[in-house]
Amino acid sequence: MIIVKLMGGLGNQMFQYAVGRRLAHQHGTELKLDLSFLQNNTEVITVRKFELHHLNIAASIATADEVSEYLLARKSRLQRLLAAAGMRPRRTFLAERHFHFDPAIMTAPDDCYLEGYWQSERYFKDIEGPLREEFQVGAAPDRWNLDMAEQIGKVDSVSVHVRRGDYVAHQAINAYHGTCSLQYYRNAISTMLDRVPEARFFVFSDDLGWVKENLELPGQTQYMDHNGPEHGCHDLRLMSLCLHNIVANSSFSWWGAWLGTAPGKIVIAPDKWFNTPDLDTRDLLPDSWLKVPA
Repeated sequence: MIIVKLMGGLGNQMFQYAVGRRLAHQHGTELKLDLSFLQNNTEVITVRKFELHHLNIAASIATADEVSEYLLARKSRLQRLLAAAGMRPRRTFLAERHFHFDPAIMTAPDDCYLEGYWQSERYFKDIEGPLREEFQVGAAPDRWNLDMAEQIGKVDSVSVHVRRGDYVAHQAINAYHGTCSLQYYRNAISTMLDRVPEARFFVFSDDLGWVKENLELPGQTQYMDHNGPEHGCHDLRLMSLCLHNIVANSSFSWWGAWLGTAPGKIVIAPDKWFNTPDLDTRDLLPDSWLKVPA
């Protein structure tokens, strides 16, 4: 059994699920999800809900007793002694040691609990096909989403994601994450138009009013204002249907771009993902994505 701790919004939960799914696949075992942080932590600034149930995932929810076994292993002197002697403990607790890709995770044992964010496709690239199937939205789209999907499929569609929300509203989050500048979006749009002259932009944001007032977009722009935060999975699906993507420093739009399958897909992303300099993001963006100053 592999258990992963879920933290953050949908995009973060998808990264955590992906690394757990890859290990479960490797060991031919079941994957379970620890929801205790999402259910009980009221001290974080942005409280999140479990959102993976909107997708076609194949995992069950870990019980409190199952989780407690691994949390005890984390604190166990016996586990440390066994590890020092090169012996495998019955239960293994693995916390993310640093932000960039950690190859040791790829050989982690069965009966393992994972705590971290795991934001690199290198953790799950070798199960890309099955993972894409699991990350399809389970609920059927309503009429508006069907109409948007049809429009997206008829043009040289480009999703533009502008993340603000708690990145702007809360000083501590802003200091850590920062936001992509208007100049980033202007440069990204100009770069995209150089490659896709007939691009039509579909804008996704948690602050569309600000985008309309501050960011000029050429041609016929569609502002995606229907789904809202409670139905973000449908925006994720629409992003993935776009031929090309301009992403924010957001795991949500990262997945919207990654899930796209259009031949010749162009993805433009900010070269700086966090304000804090102590996070090594070398493995965060796939090599094929274009990086533009944030």
